[in-house]
Amino acid sequence: MNIGVLTGGGDCPGLNAAVRGITRAASLKGWTVTGIRDGWRGTIERETFPLTIENTDGILDVGGTILGSSRTNPLRTPESYTQAQSVFDEMGLDALIAIGGDDTLSVAAALASDGHPIVGIPKTIDNDVPKTDACIGFDTAVETIASSVAHLRTTTMSHHRVTLVETMGREAGWLAALGGLASGSDFIGVPEKQLNIEDVIGHVHQRYDSGTNFSIVVIAEGTEVAGLDLKNAAVQASDEFGHVILSTRSIAEVVAHKIEKVTGKESRACVLGHLQRGGTPTTFDRVLGTRFGFAAIDFLAKNKHGQMTALVGLDIKPIPLVEIGGKSRTLDESYLKLLPPFV
Repeated sequence: MNIGVLTGGGDCPGLNAAVRGITRAASLKGWTVTGIRDGWRGTIERETFPLTIENTDGILDVGGTILGSSRTNPLRTPESYTQAQSVFDEMGLDALIAIGGDDTLSVAAALASDGHPIVGIPKTIDNDVPKTDACIGFDTAVETIASSVAHLRTTTMSHHRVTLVETMGREAGWLAALGGLASGSDFIGVPEKQLNIEDVIGHVHQRYDSGTNFSIVVIAEGTEVAGLDLKNAAVQASDEFGHVILSTRSIAEVVAHKIEKVTGKESRACVLGHLQRGGTPTTFDRVLGTRFGFAAIDFLAKNKHGQMTALVGLDIKPIPLVEIGGKSRTLDESYLKLLPPFV
């Protein structure tokens, strides 16, 4: 068999571990693996190269993806979708493994519904793919957030400031919540729970009145804050899947400006941005990527097509792609109860 593999959407640490796992698992069965460059764009533009034991050796602990990635959406037009479908015959692929988040997997689900042999692997630092306890890249991103906040705390304390740390997270607050909890942040904002700017300001007053002359606030980019004008996000450009690009929403900057104006306390914003996507994958992400890669090949060997590899407890289980595409897994209620401030 000849198996195609692609990585779509935003990059993250652990992708190369999955690619390596797929290649090794396939080689044990005598199968060949074809790498498709730059996500779904590669299925349209026919950009491929062979993946072998030799050229995937040494990539286990390397961040990013040797395949490249993009946010190309073949479902935008009938023509591009037809091109994506024809990749099986024209490239001689017997099956395809798509590694990505909900957008990439929504395309995989469409192809699976049309009878194409395909398996999905969940990856996203946002950790918002349904039916799996963890996605490739999330653990490393949380570690990056926690260590970044630790660095910011010393300068914040030295200058008696308020620091707003902005994380990624459009609809799900996994990054802000776990990164903020792990770093001991004293206020955390997530998209699942609307904030009121008066509550944030009240928190700052309380900190300083109690004798603590600094504050670290972690806030996800998609958090809604009542009492602030964040409407200009609605006119920003969208990606090919229709998501508004939130990088210019500048929620941390807007909140910091408001805090300083009302309280008189010096406030700064730090947008972690693509730092959260970079770096060496943690041990957890290396092992998870490897396990997902081997499981994907096992699914194909057993004709379990149209499935996604999902971590459920300690096990990797098949979950139908039709249950994944276009859906999002928001922060669990048990974490919302842990978020500071505790008032």
